[in-house]
Amino acid sequence: MFLCASMMCGNYDNLRDDVVSLDKAGVDMFHIDIMDGNFVPNFAMGRQDVSTIRKHTAKPLDAHLMVSNTKNYLPILVEEKVDIVYIHPEADNRILESFAYLKNHGIASGLVVSPQISFSVVYELLPFAEYILLMTVVPGFSGQAFLQYMHPKIEEFIDNKRKYSYQLFMDGAVSPDIIKTYSKRGVDGFILGSSSLFRGNNNYAETIKSLRAGD
Repeated sequence: MFLCASMMCGNYDNLRDDVVSLDKAGVDMFHIDIMDGNFVPNFAMGRQDVSTIRKHTAKPLDAHLMVSNTKNYLPILVEEKVDIVYIHPEADNRILESFAYLKNHGIASGLVVSPQISFSVVYELLPFAEYILLMTVVPGFSGQAFLQYMHPKIEEFIDNKRKYSYQLFMDGAVSPDIIKTYSKRGVDGFILGSSSLFRGNNNYAETIKSLRAGD
């Protein structure tokens, strides 16, 4: 399973050192939330943050675009050598063009499924997405509670992985218990935020080791 550090929850006072520490601790990927204050009522990471993270790790970066004008951001993310870009279908009415643009630049296409979006709404897009980011909180803020009604939808996306050939990642209040349960069920990766990795002790290596062991 892929364990991805949600850098929105990281140490902004010293982002470089945080990236280096997380890299050494064994995270598989760095997850970057980009928010414009419009699509969601919050602002988060910008180009300078992406550039700093890219400079200090060779591991993959994924960007979750929570923005109203998706296409304005894609050339920037290409320049910053991001590996995966997640797009909300409700924010991009020409999302297949965006996916094609990413593919032409060697970047994997990711589809974000928010809590209010059902499988039936997005199933026609699934053949075009290499990654699915299943949100288990309302996008926009860290520190929320896991939405318990999401369990049936998680199972639905797990059951359809083979048919549509996507990798399934979960994002939102992903606790150690959630990771233990759904890694066994077939979820490929987890975005680690304040419910698991960033919980105050900053012993990233110990936390990553414990999550991989299912403790």
